[in-house]
Amino acid sequence: MKYDIAIIGGGPAGYTAAERAGANGLRAVLFEKKAMGGVCLNEGCIPTKALLYSAKILDSIKSAPKYGVSVDSAPTFDMEKMINRKNKTVQKLTGGVRMTVNSYGVTIIDKEAVIEGEGENGFRIYCDGDVYEATYLMVCTGSDTVIPPIKGLSDIDYWTSREALDSTVLPSSLAIIGGGVIGMEFASFFNSMGVRVRVIEMMPEILGVMDKETSAMLRGDYTKKGINFYLNTKVTEVSDKGVTVEKDGKSSFIEADRILVSVGRKANITQVGLDKLNIELHRNGVVVDEHMLTSHPRVYACGDITGYSLLAHTAIREAEVAVNHILGIDDPMNYNCVPGVVYTNPELAGVGKKEEELMAKGIYYRVQKLPMIYSGRFVAENELGNGLCKLIIDHNDRIIGCHMLGNPASEIIVVAGIAIQRGYTVDEFRKSVFPHPTVGEIYHETLFA
Repeated sequence: MKYDIAIIGGGPAGYTAAERAGANGLRAVLFEKKAMGGVCLNEGCIPTKALLYSAKILDSIKSAPKYGVSVDSAPTFDMEKMINRKNKTVQKLTGGVRMTVNSYGVTIIDKEAVIEGEGENGFRIYCDGDVYEATYLMVCTGSDTVIPPIKGLSDIDYWTSREALDSTVLPSSLAIIGGGVIGMEFASFFNSMGVRVRVIEMMPEILGVMDKETSAMLRGDYTKKGINFYLNTKVTEVSDKGVTVEKDGKSSFIEADRILVSVGRKANITQVGLDKLNIELHRNGVVVDEHMLTSHPRVYACGDITGYSLLAHTAIREAEVAVNHILGIDDPMNYNCVPGVVYTNPELAGVGKKEEELMAKGIYYRVQKLPMIYSGRFVAENELGNGLCKLIIDHNDRIIGCHMLGNPASEIIVVAGIAIQRGYTVDEFRKSVFPHPTVGEIYHETLFA
């Protein structure tokens, strides 16, 4: 069985590549050993957002009196129904992805594939007793949860995101090891559900990949909501009673009914057979160029396996870049305007340069920022809500970064991303007309601040 391109991994990068390849007349085969859609659709992005939306509705009901709406009794919730709705959402979307990929004539193999090597007829891929050959190869095997070598961890029934997403029984208290994006989204959900949440983070601030100022503001919001944060703190041991931590040389114990491990993810590079092709690797994943091409002239790698930007939307764009390169279209990858979002309540989002990295490199920049209350729509819909819009501007007066706290940051951050991608100056961005009243008007106000 000979194909133009073989794609290993059916996550956002893999299924996007399959769709684009099929749409452009390439004969493609897609291998996925677990579930179509990968971690994002089945264990990450989508299921967490489904649960977070349930939590957001609950939060809204709790705050209804602030908006003049009476609620006769305390709101209740059904975890089993929440989990069932989450599962139905995932099933609907995985089915939709499969149908779309099939519609482009792509062959889907729901089995594990391993690279055997390269022969006269192209790459040889072994799967379930059969050998598939392809002219081009794209590896999109994603990433796995990092399990840190903490004393006692292997002896207890701890959670990763997978278990946390399926539990219909709430713990009375939860210790989250890691205050990154995943950790904070689960902290947000379980806090809304009434669980006593403790977040333990080794770094001086939560959300290390995001802007420090907005991250600190978000932490302040959740501190008021009852979450305890332990920064600059290392977990040294765990038990079924809680976690032992160390800070400034002093040890203490944090009680917890359940422990959630969320310290990051690592690229899946060891089991797919990349060694058979002598593909160049670095510490975090596969080495690729601006076209997602590896050290082999006909092997591409996209998504988490590169270890660069472990985001679904990054993976989708990388797949488009790779397929375009195969088709002879010059379309290099640009990471300067990839947004990052934390789907807490309120949401936090950022795109482009951060103050911290510019300061560290000694690069000139200036900041224009305003509280989100300068948007009438935000004030109308966020009683006592906190928020910030911060634009970072270079020496040529061009927009090079934007960081926001406040709903719906996830939806409007793309506006700043486009401005950065197009190289807009402050004056050019000012001329954009935003509908009134919208939260997006905060850009216009900030540009004149």
